[in-house]
Amino acid sequence: MAPGDERDEPRVPRGSRHEARRRALEILYEADLKERPVPTILAAHLAGDEQPPEYALALVRGVHRGIARIDELITTHAKGWTLGRMPIVDRNLLRIAVHELLDVEDVPTAVAINEAVELAKELSTDDSGRFINGVLARIAEEGPAAP
Repeated sequence: MAPGDERDEPRVPRGSRHEARRRALEILYEADLKERPVPTILAAHLAGDEQPPEYALALVRGVHRGIARIDELITTHAKGWTLGRMPIVDRNLLRIAVHELLDVEDVPTAVAINEAVELAKELSTDDSGRFINGVLARIAEEGPAAP
């Protein structure tokens, strides 16, 4: 067994975490867009033909569990922006990355930030990558707050 394999998070090949993050984003985006509870949207995805990867499920559940703390950190560090003004994709990428920064021990800070930035560049506005990088860098610099 390799070092770090004794973690609580589901075991997933490293390369597939990018796709798991994308799938978690899809679920959180749908819940946000439809203004429906995350567990309702997640249940619909679990009942579908294409099951979300285990890491995507862990991310969605972690964001849902910690949403108040996560949103407070985002709001505090997104200078001049409210959650409601942010594009839905950006808001949910930030939520996923903040959850990883605070609660997923085997994801290095740089990886959580880089993954969010890359997905933002791919799926959101031209300025989203820089915006997300700035917010996450400020959160990472401050360090984790007490739960």
